[in-house]
Amino acid sequence: MPPSIKTEDSEWLVLYDASFPQLFQDCAQPLRTALGAAALRIDHIGSTSIPQLAARPVIDIQVSVADFEPISSYHFPLESLGYHLHLQKPEKSMQYICKTTMQRQVHVHIRKAGGFHEQFALLYRDYLRAHTDVAAHYANLHLDLAQHYYQDDNYQGYTEAIKPFIWQIFAQAGKWAQQTRWSPGTSDA
Repeated sequence: MPPSIKTEDSEWLVLYDASFPQLFQDCAQPLRTALGAAALRIDHIGSTSIPQLAARPVIDIQVSVADFEPISSYHFPLESLGYHLHLQKPEKSMQYICKTTMQRQVHVHIRKAGGFHEQFALLYRDYLRAHTDVAAHYANLHLDLAQHYYQDDNYQGYTEAIKPFIWQIFAQAGKWAQQTRWSPGTSDA
């Protein structure tokens, strides 16, 4: 398996990098300072948050807020850090903010605390961290699909191909959560 899958101008998928947690912290600490009490939680989510999982080279950060309004409670502080708000996400339960840095892309997902999407991201991450065999299977599938879809600029083909596996994992994670009485741990930042 190659160490990364590249498009003409960037890496589409990379093997796990032990620096991912520190890259998250480097982004999360300024967010914590800028958002203050508006951020109930700041968590590392997505593929880069799961050890040994191949990932798109994007640090995904979830910021949990009590409510989406007033938007100024998080929009202006994030804008001051160079994040750009994108409201055109189809999900009504999530605001989405994206920042691109010279070294690494960062996606910040603003989600309502206690909502399905917030809980989904945390449970999914925690389940894969606790089940390294499932994470290894996911990593192999991730790499196989990336080799097939790496020319897909908007990730649509890849996303559709991996969806059934993601929902299968989530069903297993739901059972695991009931058995273990899972609840989100403390915020990552």
